[in-house]
Amino acid sequence: SLPERLRAQILAEARAAVPCECCGLVLGYRRDDVAMVTALHPARNLAADANRFQIDPADHFAALRASREAGLSVIGCYHSHPGGVARPSAHDREGAGEENFFWLIATPEGALAAFVYLRGVMTGADLVTSSS
Repeated sequence: SLPERLRAQILAEARAAVPCECCGLVLGYRRDDVAMVTALHPARNLAADANRFQIDPADHFAALRASREAGLSVIGCYHSHPGGVARPSAHDREGAGEENFFWLIATPEGALAAFVYLRGVMTGADLVTSSS
């Protein structure tokens, strides 16, 4: 479940980062089969290629600290595809590896899709937005 305000934040970051990819980490918790997103932690993109993302390790550690302090977990990441579609690229699939980790992929045009890495495969997940 993704609150509309956080969806809007990801899309705004995607637009602001053009021609590069934006990136960040997703904080929240899981309840049964539902991942609840409660906060985003924007990160600096260290990738030299405009069509890639590499989360700054300092930002990753800051997100881990923030999630721990709030009683949450880092449950995923988000990034944008400024010239592409909201689907994992071959590079995204190669970089995935953390089991049950969510990937939110946005385009500056307003598309946002969710994927989860399970048992070695990144598959689409239902993305539900809520008004809270």
